[in-house]
Amino acid sequence: MRIRASVAVMTGALALSALAVPAAQADDSNSVSKFTRSIKADAAVGPADDVSGDTTISNVVVNGGKPVVMGATTKNTFTVSFTATDDSGIDWAAAVVWRGSTFDDLDGGMVPNEEEAVCTKVNATTSTCKQTFTFDAKYGLVNSLAGGWKVWALAQGTDFDFVQKDNAKGFSLQRMSKLTVNASPEPVVKGKTITVTGALTRADWETNKYAGLSGQSVVLQFRKAGTTNYTNVKGIKSATGGALKTTVTASTDGYYRFTYAGIASTAAVSAAGDYVDVK
Repeated sequence: MRIRASVAVMTGALALSALAVPAAQADDSNSVSKFTRSIKADAAVGPADDVSGDTTISNVVVNGGKPVVMGATTKNTFTVSFTATDDSGIDWAAAVVWRGSTFDDLDGGMVPNEEEAVCTKVNATTSTCKQTFTFDAKYGLVNSLAGGWKVWALAQGTDFDFVQKDNAKGFSLQRMSKLTVNASPEPVVKGKTITVTGALTRADWETNKYAGLSGQSVVLQFRKAGTTNYTNVKGIKSATGGALKTTVTASTDGYYRFTYAGIASTAAVSAAGDYVDVK
């Protein structure tokens, strides 16, 4: 059918593992904006959530329900899965991941590693479909692409009914963050001051290095020796270059660490605990 042929041609025309940079930085030969618009024009697929017949898409899951987190030099392959149903059974399906305000005005996107989804029949009407995508921090990934992404999905029944969703599911693409911690002096006399320092950094996909992240809320936590749970001690803000510094009063042996809850563009992280022996 024309829809299937058009999607196959468009995906085949691109390097399937290649990330398309934002339209302002991409030429016409590899722009996912051009690719996705061509799908809609050439496949005669209509506006968001277009449907012909009784085909449905549901249970869309990206990366097992977790954010896709990319380090400064990471190459990360993840799976998009969904359930497709039609009274005649599912013939085929496909997905694309994208970022932007609308599917007609993309900031960037990624075509899958396969020309179409691998669909496993569950019963006469239902199939579970999967496709994989690969992001590479060393190829086309820029910092402005961090944050909320969406899944465009299309499924077709054997009777040629189909459903197409511009925004079948949202997910997060995040820059990896790192935290360090050092509590000193070690050992320390009970009642004396402990100084806890560290740094918060995150991946810069444009330099392929980690850079300090300032002005972020970070929590100092403590775990008493012999226990398993950390408790909050105090909150501080990261300074220039992501620097962290605060003080506490020594009371008992245990581990100090910093923890960061993350933001839309940046992943959460906790430092490994630093043990302090209190005399």
